[in-house]
Amino acid sequence: MRLIARRWRWLTLLGFASLLTGCLALPQTGLFAFRLAVTSLGVEDVRIGPYSINASSINAGLDTSDLTSLIASSLGAGSLPIHATIAMGLGLPAGMPPVEMSGFRWALDMPGVDPVQGSYEQDVTLTSGGGANLRLPVAFDVLATDRQRLTPMLELASQLASQGELPPGSQLAITPGDLRGLGMRLPAGLLTPTIRLNVGADGQLVPQGG
Repeated sequence: MRLIARRWRWLTLLGFASLLTGCLALPQTGLFAFRLAVTSLGVEDVRIGPYSINASSINAGLDTSDLTSLIASSLGAGSLPIHATIAMGLGLPAGMPPVEMSGFRWALDMPGVDPVQGSYEQDVTLTSGGGANLRLPVAFDVLATDRQRLTPMLELASQLASQGELPPGSQLAITPGDLRGLGMRLPAGLLTPTIRLNVGADGQLVPQGG
């Protein structure tokens, strides 16, 4: 009886995992990668050193060359951190039961910028038909990397602020934490591999290997 119960438990675990391991290439508003739905992905709160920039300031005539001179004269030598917030929505396909995820690890690679990574430490409740709205802080240092890259990096920051989305060619990777649902617990790394998404030229997200 113990052997039968153990087999049924393993089959149930596999069934739960199978709900989370599909891979369909759908538009950005309904993208499912390993059955985890990335419902939205954008960029908010872009800051260069002490200066906050946004679409309205850029449309009003903010110039990266002016910004370069202003920052160079005020900061001089040293480092110049650029901060931004990645706004991301996560959910599940319609009809799936709620799942609790014990946070996740993430990594972001944008063209011309050293890769950044971090961890979302809070539990995330994933539901079908709705999304958990999360905020991921991103930061990189311009002058500490290469002072000659100051102008291109400021242009990238201005692009992030004006368009509110990641530039084409960017890659986002999400490694889920433990998953709980259907009375089961699926440990991180077991049948829940890292989800990798590419940002296409049209801003749509395309899952790698989907």
